[in-house]
Amino acid sequence: MKEVKVAFERGLVVVPLDEILPMRKLPDAVRASVKYKRIAQSVAEVGIIEPLVVVRSPGGGPYMLLDGHVRHAILRDLGERETRCLLASDDEAFTYNKRVNRLATIQEHYMIVRALERGVSEEKLARALDVDVRSIKRRRNLLDGVAPEVVELLKDRSVNPVTFEVLRKMKAMRQIEVAELMISAGNFTSAYAKALLAATRQADLVHADKPKKVGGMTSEQMARMEREMASLTQDFKALEASYGDDVLHLVIASGYLARLVGNEEIERYLRGRHPEILDEFRAIISAASLDRSVAASVEGAGE
Repeated sequence: MKEVKVAFERGLVVVPLDEILPMRKLPDAVRASVKYKRIAQSVAEVGIIEPLVVVRSPGGGPYMLLDGHVRHAILRDLGERETRCLLASDDEAFTYNKRVNRLATIQEHYMIVRALERGVSEEKLARALDVDVRSIKRRRNLLDGVAPEVVELLKDRSVNPVTFEVLRKMKAMRQIEVAELMISAGNFTSAYAKALLAATRQADLVHADKPKKVGGMTSEQMARMEREMASLTQDFKALEASYGDDVLHLVIASGYLARLVGNEEIERYLRGRHPEILDEFRAIISAASLDRSVAASVEGAGE
């Protein structure tokens, strides 16, 4: 078996900032951005959490900075003299940020809880993240009353924190249904969650004895939404169950029609005798081809 090459040295190294050479100049617009100021506040309050990534220069010169240009600039602005670094075994800087994603809401919750457990105060965390202390408390208690299955479904999604407050008003099974609907729609906003709450049956609420209250909606409107949601959910599940078979039939039929239209004699006959049928055949072929192209594009974008 071929040995896998390790991309980094196993331990962190402490490197003087004067010996780290950035590979690009940080634009003034970046330094003036809100994101830069937020990171600077975090570094000033809790220090560097994610080490810089550097590589040794050929010939023993200064270290080349592969990842962490903003953190490097902030450290220099703060008057720091050295920092901990990951030492890379190659200089392929383009690989380090290739798969960086925005921090998911639940992951952020776990990060905040872990920091609080280690003794970091709520006030210090609020200053580091440049948010209100009440926001830290809300994110600390984010998953209270939320079903474990919902946490698993939404663990890698960027969800509005208020959405979890809405979910807590529903029983576990309804929470799971709502989470699945949000994933299907690709919509995790609090407004959509509140709409789904309005369409939730009274029996599926945690406090079933208390009438629902959704801002801007009357009890009659919510009752109508309940009925419409029940019908819509039933139709959606039926469509979901038959979708795979329908797509398979469409692919087979479009492939057969493509071969049929590809035959010059048949194509000439249809064009002369039944042009409307030929147009329909071509429309079906085009639609099926477009669906496959879109699906391939979505899969490629997710890799």
